[in-house]
Amino acid sequence: MGGISLRGVEKWYGDVQVIKGIDLEIADGELVVFVGPSGCGKSTLLRMIGGLEDISRGALEIDGVDMTSEPPSKRGLAMVFQSYALYPHMSVAENMGFSLKTAGVPAIEIEKQVVEAAEILHLTEYLHRRPKDLSGGQRQRVAIGRSIVRDPTAFLFDEPLSNLDAALRVGMRLEIARLHQKLDATMIYVTHDQVEAMTLADRIVVLDYGQIAQVGTPKELYEQPQTRFVAEFIGSPKMNILPCSVTGGQYHLRWGRGGKTTGHDGATHLGVRPEHITVVSSGGGQCDGRVSVVEYLGADCFLYVDAGRLGQITVRTSGDSPISAGAQISLKFDAAKLSFFGADGNAV
Repeated sequence: MGGISLRGVEKWYGDVQVIKGIDLEIADGELVVFVGPSGCGKSTLLRMIGGLEDISRGALEIDGVDMTSEPPSKRGLAMVFQSYALYPHMSVAENMGFSLKTAGVPAIEIEKQVVEAAEILHLTEYLHRRPKDLSGGQRQRVAIGRSIVRDPTAFLFDEPLSNLDAALRVGMRLEIARLHQKLDATMIYVTHDQVEAMTLADRIVVLDYGQIAQVGTPKELYEQPQTRFVAEFIGSPKMNILPCSVTGGQYHLRWGRGGKTTGHDGATHLGVRPEHITVVSSGGGQCDGRVSVVEYLGADCFLYVDAGRLGQITVRTSGDSPISAGAQISLKFDAAKLSFFGADGNAV
């Protein structure tokens, strides 16, 4: 079992509050990702759960037991950091089994658990190597294996892929997803990379200045953002946000045209994803503009359109699009895929 409950959790450094009353329930076997910009408090919150930072106010429960004041050794959690922190003079097997050895576990049991963890992580052939003989991805797998052998209540990952290059990050992301499916263990994963968040998470917790902006599945956050902050943070490229007004079932762009909508009266801004914009004949869309940059990415092209006073609008088209920089185009929005936000930044 590995259910984790946070109730009114706060963190203060003197007069500065960095975690501002977090309430969160993480179910047994769930993979939850904390995501947000630098300085939002995601790593601090993870360290509070792990016991590396004190909880100033509020309560932490693990499997229904109050662990608010318990030291890390009593919480039954395993943490994987951005730094591998492997012992260079030890082999892979010795690194993975070191925590069990210091705990007095018999050597035969240590060997059994290390071999099982190595099979899960495809490290069997590397057990006798030293860390210096491994790639970055292999070293990170050893760090994860060191956690697996402890059979923890839950795994805490603090930006574990940040030191890897792009190709290794993709490979390790798949490894972690497979590991979660195989172990069916509770995992909390911290990252600033929203692609990692979207591809790994059962649920995402978006943090903004020490508060939860929204919690939901990747699909919920992408399609139904509750705030402008979430709308612009989740998605790459980010959602286009344009000033508008809404009255009587119609929306009107401040410096463009409009269309029909249901409800949303009082909205001051409209949000539309790049893939929900279609290039149409001149004057046939909600606004017009000139293509300033075209990014070719193979299957897709991103058009960066200068829409005058509306600002820059990003459009996703197919990779075989004939549109080139300098073209004058008209943009039509998919009315069924629009989001609307009020002056306070909340969804209308």
